[in-house]
Amino acid sequence: MNIEKQADIVLSSQAVFTGLEDEPRPAAIAITDNKIIAIGSEEEIEPFIGEQTKVYKYDDELIMPGFHDFHLHVMMGSLSLESVNLFTARSEEEAVNMVQEYGQAHPEEPWIIGFMWDSSYWDDQELPHRSSLDRVFPDRPVLLFHAEGHYAWVNSKALEIAGIDRDTENPPYGTIEKDEMGEPTGIVIERAIEPITRYAFDLSQARKTELFQGFLAEAARFGVTSVNDLFGTQMNSRLDDFPLLQKFEEQGKLTVRIHLFPVLDGDLKRAEQLRKTYASDKLRVSGLKQFIDGVITSRTAYLLGSYADMPGVEGHAEFSLDTLTEWVVEADKAGFSVRFHAIGEGAIRMALDTFEEAQKQNGVRDSRHSVEHVEVIHPTDIPRFKQLGVIASMQPDHFALSERNVYTERIGMEREKYVFAIRTLKDAGAKLAFGTDFPIDSLNPMRQLYRAITRVDSGGVDVWNPAERITLAEAIRAYTSGSAFGTFREHELGTLEVGKLADIAVLDRNLFDVSAEEILDAQANLTIVDGSVVFEKKTGALKA
Repeated sequence: MNIEKQADIVLSSQAVFTGLEDEPRPAAIAITDNKIIAIGSEEEIEPFIGEQTKVYKYDDELIMPGFHDFHLHVMMGSLSLESVNLFTARSEEEAVNMVQEYGQAHPEEPWIIGFMWDSSYWDDQELPHRSSLDRVFPDRPVLLFHAEGHYAWVNSKALEIAGIDRDTENPPYGTIEKDEMGEPTGIVIERAIEPITRYAFDLSQARKTELFQGFLAEAARFGVTSVNDLFGTQMNSRLDDFPLLQKFEEQGKLTVRIHLFPVLDGDLKRAEQLRKTYASDKLRVSGLKQFIDGVITSRTAYLLGSYADMPGVEGHAEFSLDTLTEWVVEADKAGFSVRFHAIGEGAIRMALDTFEEAQKQNGVRDSRHSVEHVEVIHPTDIPRFKQLGVIASMQPDHFALSERNVYTERIGMEREKYVFAIRTLKDAGAKLAFGTDFPIDSLNPMRQLYRAITRVDSGGVDVWNPAERITLAEAIRAYTSGSAFGTFREHELGTLEVGKLADIAVLDRNLFDVSAEEILDAQANLTIVDGSVVFEKKTGALKA
């Protein structure tokens, strides 16, 4: 081993998961500047240790590549960290009480914003009404996002500010729910949310800065070293702020790598300009993103045939196949990776059809396009992922966010066999990449790992399609090297190898040596990004 210079940091443990094997092994890692310069036994790495070297010596805590969240929404997630979380509410009344407590504790906030309510877990399973919010906040606007993020519950004040009333027509690909008298109920679906977020998300630069700082801290404490920030519909347009992220980078404060995926909308000149503007090691445009459909619970996901509980309704795509194909062929020719939100089997097929047409017109290239979510797939489309080189971008914990019985009632038992078919897709040759879709789910990677290896459903006991479970090593790879591959960075990220960038997470236990349930309790002890420690527990194992 050729030792040219002393290391800045040395880590060692009895459990180092490099990503190259299926199990962790004893090892030590030497880091200089922002790269891994050596991996070997403690004895082999000892010569790299000098007076200025920081040495972290662990017992059997797991050292692994940093988590790379393949799908999230940076600024909306940042906002969610300082909003009311309603996931534990089990009735409309309980949700209102939680909103009231939050509002009273934060009188300075002009809008009360919340996330994660889900009426499928409530006793009556009925959608809530604006009147219950009006009783506690008649003059302060309230905007509460459903757990899946594709519909929201608002009060009368929010509707008033947005100019929505009984005479307001539904926007394209959106619904303003109205009662039998023609009055808005307070439920707005898909693009009907946009007139409200236009005001609710009108935040000052100082406020956005505070929120983003919170996001960086959250990522660091979970061992997340890279993220992919995907376009999250037009309702997020007032929140998204690429120049703010660049400012953090210029100031040396960007403690996570961010791969941007702005909107695919036919404006290729804008996309190419963004790609030129954001092209650094820590902040870069890595592709484009668009939505094809919605979600199962609101019946806006596009199926092949009717919903089981509503004959004649099959959902529909937001754009025509011709439009999407035109956009994809053009973007593919310009060298962009394209990613489509596609949850229903009809939408997944549309996405694959556009990618296939791009290959026919432009020729086969290493495009690494992806389908996001892949919740309900038709079996004939499963082998097409390998055939077309398309990545399956999935969030395993999502099938436990929705109440299983309600989800199954929507799609029917025949489709139920192909819900989150992770193992089937992998065995068919699809490349997997995992993420959270934060703020739709917590940024905590442990929940995704747990769900991928157990398939325990929303009830917390039963296993949903146990044959679709994957191993822990496979799940971690999907969350590290799979994501790195999806952003064309497998040569420098995703595994622990000499010469790669030093993005590393140290967990407080060896995940391979504990029960699946204990994985949920695992936390990061240390997070290193680009060779610098960005998070360290006070109980960390630092030694001179």
